[in-house]
Amino acid sequence: MSQTVDRALTILPLLAEGPADLGQVADRLGVHKSTALRLLRTLHDHGFVYRQSDQRYRLGARLFALAQEAMENLDIREIAHPHLVRLNEQCGHTVHLAVHEENEVLYIDKVDSRYPVRMYSRIGKPVAITVAAVAKLLLADLPEPERRALAEKLDYPLYTARSTPNAPAFLRELEKVREQGWATDLGGHEESINCVAAPIRGADGRVVAAMSVSAPNVVVTADELLTLLPLVRRTADAISGEYSGRTPGLATP
Repeated sequence: MSQTVDRALTILPLLAEGPADLGQVADRLGVHKSTALRLLRTLHDHGFVYRQSDQRYRLGARLFALAQEAMENLDIREIAHPHLVRLNEQCGHTVHLAVHEENEVLYIDKVDSRYPVRMYSRIGKPVAITVAAVAKLLLADLPEPERRALAEKLDYPLYTARSTPNAPAFLRELEKVREQGWATDLGGHEESINCVAAPIRGADGRVVAAMSVSAPNVVVTADELLTLLPLVRRTADAISGEYSGRTPGLATP
C-alpha cells in the first residue's frame, strides 16, 4: 500500500512540470503502463489529475482547491509563535509579529522583553506605518504602482528627527528594503527605541508577515541590536519554511 501511495504522489510533481502522457508517467515511475493507468484513474476520480482531449494528463482543479483552502486556513500567528518565543529566549528583547490588512499594519503577536524596560506596543494595535521596520517590509513587497499610490496618500508625522519626512523619502526607503531583504527603525518612532526586522514569505515568495526585535538604547545600542540581524533572519526563514510547507521545525541558533 505504501508503495502505491508513493507512486501516486510521485505523479503529482511530474504533472506540475506540465501535461504528460501515459508513457511518460510510466517511465518516470518505472512501472508498466497498466500500473500507471490505474494510478492515474484513481487520481482522476478524486479530481487530482485531469485527462485532456489529447489523452495527456495534467493537475486537476481539486488539487488547486485543496491547496487554496489549506493556505486560507493557515494561521501565521500559531505557526510563528514558538519561533518568536525561542528568539526571545535567545536575545531577551521584545519580539513582534505584524501583518498588512486594509491599509494598516497591525501587530498580531508579541513576546515581551525579559528586561525591566518594556515597550508599550499592543497586539491588535496599528504600527507607525511610515517608520516601523515591519511596515517597511510589508509595504516594500507591494507592486510598484501600489507602493507609490499608498505613499502618496499617507501622512508623515515627524515623531523624531529620524522620522521619514515625505513620500519620496518613503519610496526610496521601501526600494532599499526591497533590495536588501530586511529593515530597521533606528529611532524613527521613538528616539530611544531601535528595531530590526525580517520578512516571512509564503510558498509564492510574497511577504505574508514581518517579525522584528526591538530594544531601548538603555539596554543595547543600535549597533549591538544590528548584530542580531542574522538570527532574526534565520528565525523569519524558519517560519517561512514551516508556513509554506518547505521545512518544519524551529530555527537553529
